Amino acid sequence: MKKILVLGAGAMGTAFTVPCIENKNKVTLVGTHLEDKLIEKLNKDGIHPTLNSKIPKNIKIIKFKSFPEEYKLKPDYIVLAVSSKGIDWACEQLIKNYNKKLSIILLTKGLTIVKKRILTISKKINFIFKKHNLPKQSISSVKGPCLATGLINKVRTSTVIANERISEAKKIEKMISTDYYRAEISDDINGVETAGAIKNIYSMLIGASVGLSGDNLNKYIQQKYYHNTASALFKNALIEIKKFVKLMGGRSETAYGLAGLGDLYVSVAGGRNSLMGTYLGQGKIYKDIKEKIMKDITVEGADLALEIGPRVLKDFKKKDFPIMFGLIKSICKNKKLRIVW
Repeated sequence: MKKILVLGAGAMGTAFTVPCIENKNKVTLVGTHLEDKLIEKLNKDGIHPTLNSKIPKNIKIIKFKSFPEEYKLKPDYIVLAVSSKGIDWACEQLIKNYNKKLSIILLTKGLTIVKKRILTISKKINFIFKKHNLPKQSISSVKGPCLATGLINKVRTSTVIANERISEAKKIEKMISTDYYRAEISDDINGVETAGAIKNIYSMLIGASVGLSGDNLNKYIQQKYYHNTASALFKNALIEIKKFVKLMGGRSETAYGLAGLGDLYVSVAGGRNSLMGTYLGQGKIYKDIKEKIMKDITVEGADLALEIGPRVLKDFKKKDFPIMFGLIKSICKNKKLRIVW
């Protein structure tokens, strides 16, 4: 039995506690400083409002004010389930209360800019720790085609656990695997994190396939036969993901695994990124969509495009990433979506 402390009570952080507790681990779910009301609700009725599902009773659920005390009990694993924007804050809390080298399980998806370079989230975490003269932490990244609603309802799910040290990934695999939640392992943490992040950009592009299916087609034809366009975009997306992964120091074949192709399929099938793409494909401008249609909805792919887009446009070659360039320009420069076929 391991002690697991999950920081972040959002959909994925909460869903991840289910296979952990079923493997007889001791699990504590702590909300961020912005989730006090959510924690009160979970302790009252046990139903997560986003997932619309009941969580196991034997999970300890606490507000963030109790985090330092729980952290001092030296959990075996810290699970980071905050947004990519919250990573700096999460690291600050871990460093403020630091008492030993950590084993971190990273659920957060994204890429970031550090000193004008695009970095994975795990590299950013260790960059922050190094600035505070702390040793390199062991980070395992869990990525793949896993919708939180499916996981909490115990739908058969596969994921990939990546760590530079395969032995550590194997330990986590054993700790979290159930008959419905199975994991592959990889030492290509750069590739797994990169693919798991940029697939959100490409899911927006494929989501736009109805509108991109033909400028002069009527809406009925577009809606009925857009799959030709979607499949072409899917193929081009995989080619570009493969190139991007390689540029980030990962193995190109990782793009065809669970963190790339698998996760892209799930994201395209439905979700916020695909919905944003649908609106962009209709000719709407990103700023207008955010202000009038998706104001309070987090779109990870759009946030990622805004974060790394200017760097991509400057450092990468358009001929290598033609459809990504079209999407980034659409979001970062508030232009109608146009791509090079």
